[in-house]
Order: sequence, then C-alpha cells, then structure tokens
Amino acid sequence: MPADPLSGDPVQDAPEIRAPRRSAAGLPGVAHTLRTAGREMGAARAARTLLRVNQPGGFDCPGCAWPEPDKPHTAEFCENGAKAVAEEATRFRVTPAFFAEHPVAALAGRSGYWLGKQGRLTHPMYLAEGDTHYRPIGWDDALDLLAAELRGLETPDRALFYTSGRTSNEAAFLYQLFVREFGTNNLPDCSNMCHESSGSALTETLGVGKGSVLLEDLYRADLIIVAGQNPGTNHPRMLSALEKAKAGGARIITVNPLPEAGLERFDNPQTARGLVGRGIRLTDLFLQIRLGGDQALFRMLNKLIIETPGAVDEEFVREHTAGFGELAAAARTAGWEDTERATGLDRADIERALEMILASRRTVVCWAMGLTQHKHAVPTIKEVVNLLLLRGSIGRPGAGVCPVRGHSNVQGDRTMGIVEKPSAEFLDALEREFGFAPPRRPGLDTVEAIRALRDGRADVFLAMGGNFVAASPDTAVTEDAMRRARLTVHISTKLNRSHCVTGARALILPTLGRTERDTQAGGDQCVTVEDSMGMVHASRGRLEPAGDLLSEPAIVCRLARRVLGPGSRTPWEEFERDYSLIRDRIARVIPGFEDFNARIARPGGFALPHAPRDERRFPTATGKAHFTAGPVTFPRVPEGRLLLQTLRSHDQYNTTVYGLDDRYRGIRGGRRVVLVNPQDATALGLPDGCYADITSEWTDGTERTAPGFRVVHYPTARGCAAPYFPETNVLVPLDATADTSNTPASKSVVVRLTPTGQPG
Repeated sequence: MPADPLSGDPVQDAPEIRAPRRSAAGLPGVAHTLRTAGREMGAARAARTLLRVNQPGGFDCPGCAWPEPDKPHTAEFCENGAKAVAEEATRFRVTPAFFAEHPVAALAGRSGYWLGKQGRLTHPMYLAEGDTHYRPIGWDDALDLLAAELRGLETPDRALFYTSGRTSNEAAFLYQLFVREFGTNNLPDCSNMCHESSGSALTETLGVGKGSVLLEDLYRADLIIVAGQNPGTNHPRMLSALEKAKAGGARIITVNPLPEAGLERFDNPQTARGLVGRGIRLTDLFLQIRLGGDQALFRMLNKLIIETPGAVDEEFVREHTAGFGELAAAARTAGWEDTERATGLDRADIERALEMILASRRTVVCWAMGLTQHKHAVPTIKEVVNLLLLRGSIGRPGAGVCPVRGHSNVQGDRTMGIVEKPSAEFLDALEREFGFAPPRRPGLDTVEAIRALRDGRADVFLAMGGNFVAASPDTAVTEDAMRRARLTVHISTKLNRSHCVTGARALILPTLGRTERDTQAGGDQCVTVEDSMGMVHASRGRLEPAGDLLSEPAIVCRLARRVLGPGSRTPWEEFERDYSLIRDRIARVIPGFEDFNARIARPGGFALPHAPRDERRFPTATGKAHFTAGPVTFPRVPEGRLLLQTLRSHDQYNTTVYGLDDRYRGIRGGRRVVLVNPQDATALGLPDGCYADITSEWTDGTERTAPGFRVVHYPTARGCAAPYFPETNVLVPLDATADTSNTPASKSVVVRLTPTGQPG
C-alpha cells in the first residue's frame, strides 16, 4: 500500500495569494486532474476508472447532479468530478490498525481535509461507551447492536434517520420504507440545507417542486440567467452546456456578488480551441449584485415588464395563471432608490438586463445556494417564477426554471420518499403496496433534528452517507447535540468529522461506493440515480470493493429484518438479493417509474414526467400557476459591518476538501481566508494580508465568532465578504433559517471583522 498521504495536518491559515483567474478549465484543469487522479488511484487505475464515468454501462459521477448529454464525450467528466471519483477509488485505506493507533479525541483535533485524505473505510467499527478508540466489530454484531437500540426506544420518533445525496434510488426507497414501517417520518436530509427553499417556492407556484427544463432546453434558449451560482467550481460540466447554448445564439446574464472565472471565459478541455486557443466568453452581462438583493432585482424587472406594452404574454397569463392583479399592484410600488440600495446595481445595468429579457422568447433561469440560503429565499425564488410566468416561459421549449441541485442523487432521494412531511398520496401508495399503515404525523427536518438531540428528545442518530456534523449550522451547538445521543451511526465510505463527534456509543458501517462492483446473491447489481433535470439512469461500478463492505441496500435490508421481525410483510431478503425487485415496487408506488427496469436498460435512461413542462398543466390547488406578491425584503447592514456569504473553494465539494487551493480565485495552500472588497477593507482598517476574527451579529443579540482568517482584498461586491464553509458554519445560529423552508441562512450573515494581526 502507498505511504500515508498526509503524515501531518497542513497549516491552512497561511495561504499564498495571487491574482484571480479570468478563465476556467483548459490545459491547467487537465493537468490538475491528471495529477490528482494519479496520486490517489495510480495511472492505470485512474484511466480505467475515469473512462467509465457518466458513460452508458458505467457509473454515475458521485459528485454533482448535472445531467449527461445524449451522446457523452469519451471523457464525460470535469476536474471536480475526477476528484470526487479519485476520493472514492483511492488506493489509501483506513483499517482497524489505523483506529487502534488514533484515539477518537486525537482524530477530533484533525482537520476535515486530513481526515478525508486517510482513505477508504474497510471494516465496521464500534466505539463503546467510555472507550477511547474505535474497535473492529462484525457485521452481524454491529447490526444486532443497532437493532436492539432501535427496538428499545420509548417511541420510534426518538430516532433520526438522515440521508445524503449520494444514496441511490434503490437504497433511498428501502431506507424510507424501513423507517416508515418502523413508525416515524423523521427523515431529515441534505435537501433541508440546500434546495429546500426551491422546492417550497416551486411547489406553491407551479405545483411541482423540481426544475422544469431538460438539457435540450438550455441549448434552445434565447437567454439564460445564472443567479447565485458558480458553475465553474460547483457544476463544471454545466459550462459545456452554456458553451453549446452560446453557439446556438443564446445570451447569458450572470447575477452574482463575486466574479467567477468559469462564467467569464470557458476553455473547454474537450476541444482543441479550449486547450490551445482562447475558449469562449460566456457572460454577456454581469450584474454584480449585493448579497440578498435578488428579490428586489427581479421585482423591479417584473415591474418594468408589466409597464412595457406587449411585454406580458397575456394569453398565457389569462389561460394558465392566477394572481396577476395582486402582483401588478405590488410591483407598482417598487422604486429605483430602494432597488439600487438593495442590489448595489446601477439603473442602467438593470435596464440593460430588461432589454435582453424582452428580446428573448425562450428564457431559462438557473440558480443554486446563492438564492436558497437567505431568510427571504422562498419569496426570492417566487419572484424568479413571476418573471418567467409574465413572459410565458414555463412549458415552452427552451424556457423554464432550473434549480441546479448539488449532490448527485439529492433530487432522487426526494422522489423516492426521503422527506419528513410526505404527501398523503405517497403514504397511501405505500400502504396499498406493502400492507402496513405508515405514520401520518410530520417528522423532523435537519434543523429540527438537531434541536431534538439538543433538547433530549432523540436518542439514536443514523446517517446514510454525508458528513452531518460538518454540513450543519451552528457548529458548537450541533456537536454538543450529537454528543447527547445514546448511539450515533454513520454509513460511510470515507473518514470524516462526524465519526469523531459521537454519542455515548458509535458505529461506523463502511459501504460500497459508486465505482465498486455490487455483487449480491442474485448476481451483479446496478443502481439508479436522478439528475438535476429529472433524468433517471443506471449506474454500475466495476472496481473490487475496498474492504469488508456491504452495499447500502444490503445494510438497510439486514437492519430492517432485525428491527421489524417476522411480522413485516416486506420481502427484505429478496430485495437484498435482486435490486430489480426493488425497482418493480418503486414502479408501483411512484408515478413516472412505470416499466422501470426496462427503461433504464436504454442508453441515457428516461425523463420523469413534469406536468408544467410537458402539458402546461399546474397541479396546484387552483389548477393554475400562481403569481405571488409578498413584500420585498433585503438585509440591512449597520455601519462598520459587512454582509457575509459562505462558499466553496475550487478544491472542495460540499464538506469534502480535495486540496488547499482555490486556483480560480488565486488562493493556494490555505482555507482560512475571508474575501473583502478593497475599498471596504481600507475603510475598516483591514490591510491585505492581515488576520481577523469574524463575528456574526443577529437581531436577537446572538453572536458567534470564527477566529483567525487572513483578509484577502478581492473584487467582490461592495459591502460583502466571503469565506469558505464548513469553517464558518459556526457563524450561523441554529435558529437563523429561511422562512417556510427552514434552510440555514448562510448567505446573508451580518458580521464585523476584528483585526488580530497574527494567524490562527
């Protein structure tokens, strides 16, 4: 085996700073991909594995949820996708000997970067109450222990069942089926922390809580608005789609506080021009908006559309919508002074955006966390929907809403029933198919689950993937809450911080990754995923498993048999043997999955139905799409304070840190940085290179502090600042959440920066 990849924990608060890049990908991206893949996997293993990513008969990338084109490129992966694959297919291993050498307390003092770089988990591990080290445990003993703890609960509602977006459709369906047959709807998941605001807004306005476009719609669009999203780092293959859209005549408006290299110029590494030429400029108009000002921007645009003769698609509004009068009345009150104060934009820039919108018959609006993680996130997204409804850009080819999901199957998890407030229709279908009465009372979402642990209302926490402790807000509160549990259990592929912050007892259950062969009694199995645009396709790993691993479906089936006993009518043993039997049941429970097994055999899979897109039918209470007209709000920042957003580096995916560089932003060898506009920094007495503590301030007087960040003068919007998460999750109190969706409000945090002069 190769040597330990990180013998020491690298310093992360003393980075080298260079000028930001003005383009993304190209030869530097290829070189970085090859270095990373070779270091983690070795050259031969890397080539064999990467050529199967996102290919028919291959496996779905474990990174983001961007869809595959009909005819995928031979190298249908991006730099960050290759890093995600390398993290999973790495040659490094975390064996029982590693845990014998490292006490849990020592591991808790390591960075998330160091923990992740140690390699793949190989054996089930158990931390007994009062013990200092994890010790190996057999699979039967581990599952018996967990089952006994669950059966001994006063009520099933004292257990919490978390899910991450990497879980397959088959595993997610079995997981929620087991949890509901056990007797609770406590199914918090990572959606609660990212696109919950999108689902809330779209369900209320359009009747379907998903995006309405397919990849082909981007290619046919006249105008694409990318708001609160950085595709170059978070969804790099989206840049290829934007390049193709530009070649078809589309124009692009970018709405973002930070200039992003990928949206400035894309050097496509799949083309000769991208490798040796100048690539293509993507953004036609950059609106460098102040954080939290998006609702005000779209409200003013909607006012201007309504006031422009012939700009409203009156036939569409008359036939398919409700609430236009209320929106028109509210829009009339929008004024330029408030809009400019909220957005930081000039009137001329907004009017230029209006011209581009009016010139477009087919408009797509894409967004991500930059819109969803504010207190007023839901009304902001509703205002985006208002714009598209006014122009008739829903249910028209080349037009629609495009919330770009993060993790690879986060949308599929929801489709499979991983939701704490399930619909009556879904529960009725489960009851008909499996012959038990599912619980009808709502369960707990992520924030509510942390509160339950904190307050002593929950005893067992079971996570199917993810890094719950690092991903959640209010780090100290979350960690204290987890330590109050009687038992914490993580089904994982890699070591992460959540394994080091445990309840009185803890289990680590190592599972197969996407890249690995899944062989059960019925033969080699495949699983399925749903991408960000509602396409469902198969995924088949080929690598040999990294150790004594069970698949996620197998873990759920074996646990369910132990907990539910012979009284369960669900054929858990058959489901573990043959996943096609799971898909047969999914087809009978969830609309759109008819002939599931036959349809995934076709290259490219199949698209799930979407009534607004397919039929201009809106499954709302009124049968129409709804305009909304709530008040416009935006953050108010006191003198001497900044508005802070959390973001990812380019060497990161969610809480997984691949490396310590953020190449496009010019940051190398460190993560504890805060990006501040030079004019703001000068006014606040923060010279470039100084160190500062970041303290968040909340209207209830609550404060949180993250110490020791290097100040980097950076061309972000005036009045705004940006550090990386999860290092700054500590700044967001548990109760600071978006209205309606309860998503942590990590993108509009009022902060003060206190110079310390010294690193750390």
